[in-house]
Amino acid sequence: MKRQIFKAFEYPEFRIMWLGACTSSIGTWMQNLAQSWLVYELTKSAWYLGLDVFLGQIPIFLFSMLGGVVADRKDRRKILVVSQLIQMLCAITLATLAWFGAVQVWQILALSFTVGTAQAFGGPAYQAMIPSLVKKEDLQNAIAMNSIQFNVARVIGPTIGGVTLAKFGAVWCFGINAFSFLAVIFTLMRVAPRPPAMTGKEPVLESMKVGLRFIRDNSVMGSLVVLAFFMTLLGVPIMTFLPVFAERVFHLGKEAYSEMLVVSGIGSVLGGVFVAATSSFHRKGLLSLGSLCALGALTFGFAISTNFYVACLMLFFGGAALIACFGLVSSLVQSLTADSMRGRVMSIYNVAFRGGMPFGAFAAGKLIESYSAPQVLAANGILLVILSAVFWATQRRISRL
Repeated sequence: MKRQIFKAFEYPEFRIMWLGACTSSIGTWMQNLAQSWLVYELTKSAWYLGLDVFLGQIPIFLFSMLGGVVADRKDRRKILVVSQLIQMLCAITLATLAWFGAVQVWQILALSFTVGTAQAFGGPAYQAMIPSLVKKEDLQNAIAMNSIQFNVARVIGPTIGGVTLAKFGAVWCFGINAFSFLAVIFTLMRVAPRPPAMTGKEPVLESMKVGLRFIRDNSVMGSLVVLAFFMTLLGVPIMTFLPVFAERVFHLGKEAYSEMLVVSGIGSVLGGVFVAATSSFHRKGLLSLGSLCALGALTFGFAISTNFYVACLMLFFGGAALIACFGLVSSLVQSLTADSMRGRVMSIYNVAFRGGMPFGAFAAGKLIESYSAPQVLAANGILLVILSAVFWATQRRISRL
């Protein structure tokens, strides 16, 4: 059982990339924690929190399809290096502004948009590169292990970030994040370059159309893309507005915010282990819909909780359900895609998967200003349960995958 869970680590290049990505993710979560708190501290506005997430994610919605074409035409490793360098420079810029006490909200928002643009090209390249590092039968395990590293970082990053933010200030969180990108760049240099998956001179626009036609002609793939959009639209706001719950609902400070991120991160690691352990399970679609339903119920439970520790318990299991659903759906999409189409298909999936985040954060932030954070997230939880039931009833091919 243990060997099955860690099967992807038997591939040296995957192991190297995993370690580099984990180091970088720790720095990213430190910055996310400090940046969200800084935005809320400067504005005292849930709407600005949502706007920051919106601007960080909307470039992925706008440019990922172009990024997917580039990922199928160029060396994916080089694309990733350039993406990491741009993100590192943005972190250095924010650290410098914070060091001199000159940081303003508009600057944070502009840097979020720039980082999102870099991720719009790096994301499809990274997702398309993972299958080339392992055998096809170990692909779900590799995706799950990648999810685990991201969520291990969600535990370590906020833990270190919370202490760093409280003791030394946001500037140190931003500076450590900038330094962490060197780990990814170094590990990418250790991975052998792969030739482009598509060597023809097909026009860029036509390449995008080919990817869209592939999704359109495969009804199951189209359903998975739609499911990805709605699960992030309704599921991710629970993480975006934790600063609001820490201050307005539980009347605690940044330490409570950090603790909630850590609890959610530990649960997410559990969700990643679950995905890795079910690599050989033949009803992954049914598992993903079950995880989505559980996420809705737990989001509702978190929203109506008046006790901090009960809310943390809901966050723990909610984090597990969130990552289990994300990992299972992603592995299904990867398994249905040929390598020559992988960059374009994963970019379209990214448009849906990451595209739901900005719209969900923006809409929830606006609604919270008019109602309250518990009311908005409770409604999201109910809608997630309804969504899972609708897909189970109308998209039976997914539940049979």
